Amino acid sequence: MAAARIVLVAAVASGQGKTTVTAALARALVRRGQRVRVFKCGPDFLDPMLLEAASGAPVGTLDMWMVGEDACSQQLHAAAQQADVILVEGVMGLYDGTPSSADLARALGIPVLAVIDASAMAQTAGAIVHGLRDYGPVELAGVIANRVASPGHAAMVAASLRGVPLFGTLPRQTHKLPERHLGLVQASEIDGIDALLDTLAQQLDFDDDAWNSLRTTTIDAVPCAPIAPLLAGKTVAIARDAAFAFIYPANLTVLTDLGAAIAWFSPLAGDPVPAHADAVWLPGGYPELHADTLSNTTAWQTSLRAAHAAGTPIVAECGGMMALAGSLTDLTGATWPMAGLLPGDVTMQTRLAGLGPQALATAHGQLRGHTFHYSTLATTVPALAHTVKNPSGVQGEAVYRAGSLTASYFHAWFPSCPTAVAAMFT
Repeated sequence: MAAARIVLVAAVASGQGKTTVTAALARALVRRGQRVRVFKCGPDFLDPMLLEAASGAPVGTLDMWMVGEDACSQQLHAAAQQADVILVEGVMGLYDGTPSSADLARALGIPVLAVIDASAMAQTAGAIVHGLRDYGPVELAGVIANRVASPGHAAMVAASLRGVPLFGTLPRQTHKLPERHLGLVQASEIDGIDALLDTLAQQLDFDDDAWNSLRTTTIDAVPCAPIAPLLAGKTVAIARDAAFAFIYPANLTVLTDLGAAIAWFSPLAGDPVPAHADAVWLPGGYPELHADTLSNTTAWQTSLRAAHAAGTPIVAECGGMMALAGSLTDLTGATWPMAGLLPGDVTMQTRLAGLGPQALATAHGQLRGHTFHYSTLATTVPALAHTVKNPSGVQGEAVYRAGSLTASYFHAWFPSCPTAVAAMFT
């Protein structure tokens, strides 16, 4: 068993400031000398980048369906052995989704810290807080009021809570964390990110006595099934740069546990696929923001075409698939030639084209994951298979096979079925 102060940072809806508050709280606790680990509830690539910058430690993913309760417990148990505080940022509203952030909190015995956007309310905050607590119910540890205008405003919010501790307040921000169509801008792209996080930590009016009243949570160790080294002796080349940055650390761990060596290359920098690679993975990212460079940088395209012609297994997910299509049309209407391994044309749009948890049935078991994209693919290549959406069971994303290339908008969570992952790369 391992124990730490653990809270799930949740809200009534998206847009309340969960990520900002979690980042501010993480940085404030680090500045107090605490060892802090942060997790993100639900599929997400971008928020964890910011939270890693805030806490100084890798950010894991917790999700009752995609990750599984046992694997969530394993991660928290490992983190509690190394941390004083664990913050888990929820997804959407506390009770949104099947399963929801509230389901995770109840299953793992984690108290909830509610973030309230107080910018357009005062005493009504208490009604929202008590509703969040009692609807499930969940164990509500306390509240952080975001976008508070003044000490008097904070006092009205505190009085409305009727015994629920107000852990702290954060004022309205002059400058918001920058966003684009998939969410927050990647932390590495934000100028002065450390200074911004320090400012947020300084602005967080934090009640140490209330925080110190938070109980510790004990997480039991759960046995972890060993992974057979099915990729022993193999090298997997992985694209990684500003265009291909959506990589779960857990997916890399699975590849190394399978016995694979990893070789990185950057298409944006003009790198070819490493010559000694036995397989290639192009993960998701923002190829649409770098279409000009990708279109005019030939080394990565030429080397991928050669690898494809040689029968080297290539896995391309979402942004990776977009870069391997025949062309990519961005939001300005400009069309850019891409690598052309998958015949077809990708077109960006302002409307969301796919979102939510999905699963792919394989000969080795169910591979779980999710989808989130603002583009569409028009191709004559027939779908090899389709994912199914969770929990509806409705048909989801197409999975395409073109020679040795496997491509889809589907983002796979490799730990859900390592044997299926090994098969994709062989």
